[in-house]
Amino acid sequence: MGALARLPVFLSLDGKRTVLVGGSPAAAWKAELLSASGANVDVYAVEACDDLLQLVADPPRGTITINCRAWVPEDLKNAAVAIGEFEDDEGAAAFASCARAAGVPVNVIDKPAFCDFAFGAIVNRSPLVIGISTDGAAPVFAQAIRAKFEALLPVGFAGWAAAAARWRNAVKASGLSFSGRRKFWQLLTAHAVTDPQHEPSRADFDSFIAEVRGLGTAVENGSVTLVGAGPGDPELLTLRAVRALQSADVILFDDLVSRDVLDFARREARKMLVGKTGFGPSCKQEDINAVMVSLAKQGKRVVRLKGGDPLIFGRASEEIAACQAANIAVDVVPGITAAQGAAAKLGLPLTDRKQARRLQYVTGHAKNGAMPNDLDWRSLADPMTTTAIYMPTHTLAALVEKATAEGLDPQTPALAIARATRPDQAIIAAPVGELPERLAQADLPGPVLVMIGRVIVEQISALGAKRCHG
Repeated sequence: MGALARLPVFLSLDGKRTVLVGGSPAAAWKAELLSASGANVDVYAVEACDDLLQLVADPPRGTITINCRAWVPEDLKNAAVAIGEFEDDEGAAAFASCARAAGVPVNVIDKPAFCDFAFGAIVNRSPLVIGISTDGAAPVFAQAIRAKFEALLPVGFAGWAAAAARWRNAVKASGLSFSGRRKFWQLLTAHAVTDPQHEPSRADFDSFIAEVRGLGTAVENGSVTLVGAGPGDPELLTLRAVRALQSADVILFDDLVSRDVLDFARREARKMLVGKTGFGPSCKQEDINAVMVSLAKQGKRVVRLKGGDPLIFGRASEEIAACQAANIAVDVVPGITAAQGAAAKLGLPLTDRKQARRLQYVTGHAKNGAMPNDLDWRSLADPMTTTAIYMPTHTLAALVEKATAEGLDPQTPALAIARATRPDQAIIAAPVGELPERLAQADLPGPVLVMIGRVIVEQISALGAKRCHG
């Protein structure tokens, strides 16, 4: 784990006494937070603003009492936390020193140098609560992030989180095994995500329990989820992909997967590189299948993370079949395939009413690594088609030679795109007849994708020297 500027801690203040010094609107906001957390708030202020007086009359939860005088060190005795507002550093230092002498964590409003703890921006879906801190460096930035979370998290999550708290003891007493209880919480989470505004009831609890019991011994197995990691840019991950990564126990990932994508994984998840680099050392597919199934049979939630989309040249059929043969639940989360990601990055339409009425994805090599002999060469030569060739680096020369012999115009515009959508993306633009030689000379890092078609011609002139090789 990297260094933390602050340790995020959620304090239990229900029924506990807290001390607040100050009577301004800023102090009133802290009083409201403390009261909402269940604390009984003793306020010490010579004058109290209207906001604070209104809170005394109608507190969110815990009581708020105003003592119309200056604070004294004895006021800090037996306090759970102490918060003060001071205009000068001298007053802040004296308050912080007395609080620490009394063993009370202290916060001085807008003076981080005197604080033992800080208030972050809060997203409230209680009992689901999210705190966001920038260590005081950029409060406005924290508020912007809070707004993003507010938009992402439906208000209805509060009801589901409250239901989870109500049902926890009942689930423990249900007689379900550990795997069965985990499956129950997975069902609850899935329903909360898909229907957050539904108010969970006892009928939902009974339904989840019945569904888990109906799985029988299969519930002891874990699960496998094939997840598309996209072409490289982690911001192209789908929400389903992020949720899968956040819930995984083990992640089996290919070498072509961007390491930035793994930053979205649950920190505790075990991450295992299983190779699958083009023409380089890699695990055999049958070994990957065996590891994947073995881990799932141990009750693990396994994510098989693949570059691009797992259903496009990702050997998904073999891995799905292995799971089904072992009676392991398997799910697929699609990803943005390399051709789509590269085209979007370049602003390149893959189809066009005048230039390209068809789009085709073609593999650049057969199972033995050589050029495929069973391609539809006529379709490759079709001038109204955009063709994306995956993994073509070692076979492109032979493939282009055969395709041009079968009718592909060697002047057809083409692009070779390396590491599509990543910061170090590199591009070669050339007529398809010249592209193999240009690609060999450039020696671009993988993965490489080649795109051929008339829709590319306008893009070639738009690509500047900074974005192209050669």
